[in-house]
Amino acid sequence: MRFDVLSLFPDFVRSAMTVGVVGRALERALIELRTWNPRDYTSDNYRTIDDRPFGGGPGMVMLIEPLRKALAAARADGASGPVILLSPQGRRFDQDWARELAAGQGAVLVCGRYEGIDQRFIDRYVDVECSMGDFVLSGGEVPALAVMDACPRLLPGVLHREASAEQDSFMDGLLDCPHYTRPEVADEGRVPEVLLSGHHAAIARWRLQQSLGRTAERRPDLLARRALSKAEAALLREYQDAAAPAASGGSGSDP
Repeated sequence: MRFDVLSLFPDFVRSAMTVGVVGRALERALIELRTWNPRDYTSDNYRTIDDRPFGGGPGMVMLIEPLRKALAAARADGASGPVILLSPQGRRFDQDWARELAAGQGAVLVCGRYEGIDQRFIDRYVDVECSMGDFVLSGGEVPALAVMDACPRLLPGVLHREASAEQDSFMDGLLDCPHYTRPEVADEGRVPEVLLSGHHAAIARWRLQQSLGRTAERRPDLLARRALSKAEAALLREYQDAAAPAASGGSGSDP
């Protein structure tokens, strides 16, 4: 999988991609990264990349020409896949989209700055706009890095254990279950007994129940989009029944 990033700060993008899982994937050539600085495709001595907006208003707007030439250079170098503009006005990025991109050959990620990019470039060259959520950042580099972290995790050989990705939040439409490690007993509490039992079916049942319960509590919108089986619905009711006394402040006995 290859990522091509159009950014005014290519050094930032490249440095952030050298660590962790993604860094190892780059070292092992499981993914590729190319960066393209639109400033390198300007035609004046000042390497001008932006100008004042027509109609007035604050801020500056990125020019079409340097972006067009940078994109053309990326395509000529072999860039493939959709052109994605990182923008707060775009479609919300999620795990399904990450899976969709990971199944392809790559993507071209366009990182805007200032007040944004000339709309004519977007209309002509951008396939889809991508948002990380309802907030505004200084530029598209951080969202681009999020995309380039989420997708490679799903590729064969990137994670030491591919099952790790399968158990992540959102992979089956649910949030992930809680996780514990040593010691078994700490000041903050004990590890749930079922996880120490060695009973794999019981552990799987507990983890599914915890995922269902967490999703219902924290992201009911996800659960509303998921058709629960009878067994899953029963597990969720059991979780909620057990949680009800704690939520009410105790067992219900007199103080």
